[in-house]
Amino acid sequence: MNFETISLLLSWLQMGVLLAILFRLSHTFELIANTQRELRRAINRLGERRVFDRSPMADDATPSISEPGDVEYKPSIGLEDLPAISPRPSP
Repeated sequence: MNFETISLLLSWLQMGVLLAILFRLSHTFELIANTQRELRRAINRLGERRVFDRSPMADDATPSISEPGDVEYKPSIGLEDLPAISPRPSP
């Protein structure tokens, strides 16, 4: 085999490797986009469920609407809602 043939084969090999890398990279970006979309949907569902699960006694947790489509939530989670952390026994 002469130099030109080897060079041409290596060029095709490089092109194939580059295409394989780009193909894999496109799947990675597609996975990231799908994950972001699913997280956004889950957060929206959680927000909708929190609005419907409000108790009538929680006045500070009701959403305040300033403009149509603009909802601002006041936090209703306090320190008493967090789990207690107990120290681990030392070995």
